Amino acid sequence: MGRGKIVIERIDNPTNRQVTFSKRRGGLMKKARELAILCDADLALIVFSSTGRLYDFASSSGMEAILERYQEAKEEHYGVLNPTSEAKLWQREVTTLRQQVQNLQHNNRQLLGEELSGTTARDLLFLVNQVETSLHSVRKRKEQLMAAEIHELNQKGFHIQKENVELGKKLSIAHEHKIELQKKLSGAMRSSGQQASGSSSKAAAGLLLSTRVREPNIDLELRQQEHEDE
Repeated sequence: MGRGKIVIERIDNPTNRQVTFSKRRGGLMKKARELAILCDADLALIVFSSTGRLYDFASSSGMEAILERYQEAKEEHYGVLNPTSEAKLWQREVTTLRQQVQNLQHNNRQLLGEELSGTTARDLLFLVNQVETSLHSVRKRKEQLMAAEIHELNQKGFHIQKENVELGKKLSIAHEHKIELQKKLSGAMRSSGQQASGSSSKAAAGLLLSTRVREPNIDLELRQQEHEDE
C-alpha cells in the first residue's frame, strides 16, 4: 500500500512533531548540500527548531559571505542602498576590475613570450594553441581585407575602362565634326574665290570696252588738230 497523503498542518503531539522535524530537517540539509555541489550554487540554510535550537548549512563561500551578498542583492533589488553598502559595492567592483586587468596584462605578457618561468608544459601548450588560434584569425581577417580591396580595385578599373570607351566615342564624334567643318570651310573659300575671279573678269572687260570706245574720239581729235595746223 502506498503512503497516504499527509495533511499539512501543525502536529499537536510534541513527540511526533519532534520526530517529523528531525526527519524533514535531515532531508532538507541533504537536498541543500546536493544542490550546492551539483549546481555549484551559493546556498545558505538556517533553521530554528520550536525549542529555539539553531541548525544551519552554507556552501563553500561561507555563511557570512552569502548573507552579505544576500543583503546587497536585496538592497540593489529594492534600490535602497545606503552609503556604506554602496561604497562596499563600488569597492568590490573596483577590486574585481583591477584583478581582471592584472590577469589580462599577465596573459598578454605571456603571449609575448614573457613571464614564462613558472608555467607548466600544459600552460605552454595552451599558450601555443591560443597564439595559433589568434594568428589564424588575423590571417583570415587579412585575407578578407585583401579580397575586399582587390574587388574594389577591379570595380574601379572596370569603371575607368568604361569611361575610356565613352571618351573614345566622344573623341571620334568630335573628330568627325572637325572634318565636316573643314570641308565646309574649304567649300566656302572656293566659292568666295570663284566669285572674286568673276568680278575681276567683268571689270577687265568693262575697261577694255571703255578703251575701245574712247579710241575713235582720240583719232578724231588728232585729225582736227592737223587740219588747223595747215
